[in-house]
Amino acid sequence: MKNWAGNLEYSSAEVQRPTSVEDLRELVARATQIKALGSRHSFNTVADTPGTHLLLDALPQEVVLNRDKGTVKVNGSISYGALGRTLEEQGYAIHNLASLPHISVAGAIQTGTHGSGVNNPSLAAAVVGIDLVRASGDLVTLTADDDEFLASVVSVGALGIVTGLELAVRPSYEVRQRVLTNLSWDGALANFQAIASSAYSVSFFTNYTGDTIPQVWLKALDTEAALPDLFGATPATVAMHPLPDMSAENCTEQLDVAGKWLDRLPHFRHEFTPSNGEELQSEFLLPLDQAPAALSAVRCLADKLAPLLFISEIRTIAADEFWLSPFYKQQSVALHFTWKPMQPEVEAVLPELEEALRPFGSRPHWGKLFTPDQYDFSALYPRFEDFRALAQANDPTGKFRNGLLDSVLGVPVVS
Repeated sequence: MKNWAGNLEYSSAEVQRPTSVEDLRELVARATQIKALGSRHSFNTVADTPGTHLLLDALPQEVVLNRDKGTVKVNGSISYGALGRTLEEQGYAIHNLASLPHISVAGAIQTGTHGSGVNNPSLAAAVVGIDLVRASGDLVTLTADDDEFLASVVSVGALGIVTGLELAVRPSYEVRQRVLTNLSWDGALANFQAIASSAYSVSFFTNYTGDTIPQVWLKALDTEAALPDLFGATPATVAMHPLPDMSAENCTEQLDVAGKWLDRLPHFRHEFTPSNGEELQSEFLLPLDQAPAALSAVRCLADKLAPLLFISEIRTIAADEFWLSPFYKQQSVALHFTWKPMQPEVEAVLPELEEALRPFGSRPHWGKLFTPDQYDFSALYPRFEDFRALAQANDPTGKFRNGLLDSVLGVPVVS
């Protein structure tokens, strides 16, 4: 099996597809090494294992809405697109979506995946309950009242296999989307927070060359004021793709046409599968107030980055309380790099890019390409040592570990 991009062939000795949580628990209890796979939209070995891979798509896929509590209970392997369709049919929504609706709910939450918006926290912020199968095979349900809840929601697969999630929902809402072109870099850097706050969700698309940012995507709630024009940027008069030479056919509708949240918040439509096998990705998250200086530092590397880039997307995310979340107690800006499928060249330039971002407190996205030995995780995450101790206690033999997690957390101490 390979991951989404095809740049990684998994090393597992076997693949199991349990049809019940009880079967899954038995598989976990007797395994020596085991990991779950979702939509495989990761670009590093975070979900790899030399042991057993679990595919969870055969588990019951019920979507159970609790209108009184304002929550929905789902199997973790469901995609956001499928969840969104089911919620919308019942008049409900979640607070935000990532750029792709195809990714699995559990995988996205475990790795800290997000959408955009200065007041919108990551997808994990919707979680009010999580079901985990521990290394022992025990099934536990954690809520905000439990001591381990904030450690477990964004835990990179180190604390157990996610079998179910309970998410907060809200009434369905509509969103309008507009694309602006050729925003000046001077205007963007001088007014970054104002521009990023000008709509419910804002994304900038650039390769860091030239004097302008080619595209800014604004997604506004239909109840918000009219979308603004920004610092001389020109509103697009036709639908656009983030890559200027690509057809906008598979992109969500633009030109200020209001539509349901699930058909506007992602950049791409659920019925299409964009970029499968044609790209690599990295992403780095840093404090929002560092955005102008960090972006200026990246622009100094534009000549090295641009030949390897399809595009880079810049987004913002509100703070949360999850111990290993890249947004832990930090309102953040995300610098996302969509690379051409040139892995040796990308891996060669990554350390220089990471070094340029180090002074700004950059944290890597757990599911994308980064260089683990470039980071002092204990300094970046105030609860990191607490998390490491919890992982050791819950998985003393390293059943859920792999090379990447060992490089981040250290090798488990087997007594």
